[in-house]
Amino acid sequence: MRDTVDRQRRAFWLKHLHRWHWISSAVSLVVLLLFSITGFTLNHAAAIEASPHVSRHVATLPAPLLRQLADPSTKSAPVPASVAAYILDHTGARIDGRGGDWSDDEVYVSLPRPGGDGWVSVDRETGEVQYEVTERGWLAYFNDLHKGRNTGTAWGWFIDVFALACLVFTVTGLVLLKMHAAQRGMTWPMVALGFVLPAVIALIFIH
Repeated sequence: MRDTVDRQRRAFWLKHLHRWHWISSAVSLVVLLLFSITGFTLNHAAAIEASPHVSRHVATLPAPLLRQLADPSTKSAPVPASVAAYILDHTGARIDGRGGDWSDDEVYVSLPRPGGDGWVSVDRETGEVQYEVTERGWLAYFNDLHKGRNTGTAWGWFIDVFALACLVFTVTGLVLLKMHAAQRGMTWPMVALGFVLPAVIALIFIH
């Protein structure tokens, strides 16, 4: 009777552990593959050449819009909506709602992005608008996704969910290892190797 109860309990846990293991694996599979590849490319970033592409756009604000930038007390506010709309129409730069650095002679808006960079400068005296975009290619884009660099709130939340899925995948895998260890004698030596090897490398070779 006791053996029957133990077998039923084991079957119950095996069923649910396998279910959560494959669900978390399915959720994290594609991104885990992406992060594994970009982990390699980041580790060898110096050996992988990139050819940045820089594009520049120039426009000039009409006098009525330029007068909207004359307030000397402004320090870090976004430019007025009408100015942002004009810049979008004439250069393609989307700066609406973005805080700018206001100095006596210009308004500077930084536009960082994954895989590149950008900025808009508006001369407060002449109205000249300069928009520069630097694109470093798809590899840099995916590397920045790996680091969460300039990716926004939505991607940050996604990374958190992905990390949770990986945690579930790891913990359920560990428990499954424990439940099958009796039939697989190399289970714990291999787990120990996975722990000891990076620890030894870190202690000996990282200074």
